[in-house]
Amino acid sequence: TSLVAILGAAGLAIGMALSGTLQNFAGGVMILLFKPFKVGDVLEAQGYLGSVHAIHIFNTIIKTGDNKTIIIPNGNLSNSSMTNYTTESKRRVDWTFGIGYGDDVDKARSVIKRLADEDDRIHKEPEIFIAVSALADSSVNFAVRAWVDTANYWPVHFDMNEKIYKTFAKEGLNIPFPQMDVHVHKD
Repeated sequence: TSLVAILGAAGLAIGMALSGTLQNFAGGVMILLFKPFKVGDVLEAQGYLGSVHAIHIFNTIIKTGDNKTIIIPNGNLSNSSMTNYTTESKRRVDWTFGIGYGDDVDKARSVIKRLADEDDRIHKEPEIFIAVSALADSSVNFAVRAWVDTANYWPVHFDMNEKIYKTFAKEGLNIPFPQMDVHVHKD
């Protein structure tokens, strides 16, 4: 009975030591069977955002935008939520652009629409969405939504920010910044 107890305890210890490894193995099998992502896809998982570099049976390797290598155990990856940014061929780009109180809302909408129409990377269907979304503390904010090919998401996002900044100034539209008036009273 002593020998059986020792073998049982050893088996339990080995089983507990291998439980994480077996979980990662099972997760790797699930990923390889169901293919929720492939090499080259851009994923956000386990607090990291990067491009899938390799998928192994025990872990998945992703490279971040600043070229860090992240190794994520497949057990964790297969049992938690993830966002795959490259599954679909199109993505919606969302912006918030603000103008100053007293600026012409219709003119701002027209400028935004014109800049979007001039960019061939922005899809014409569905049509770009432009609406006043908030009357904020320092600005009148527009919500702008446009559809682009997934590969063009960031280039369009950054280019439109720059175009809006430059064009609003030329068109006499102010991009406000938070400000505070301080009044000093002397007794």
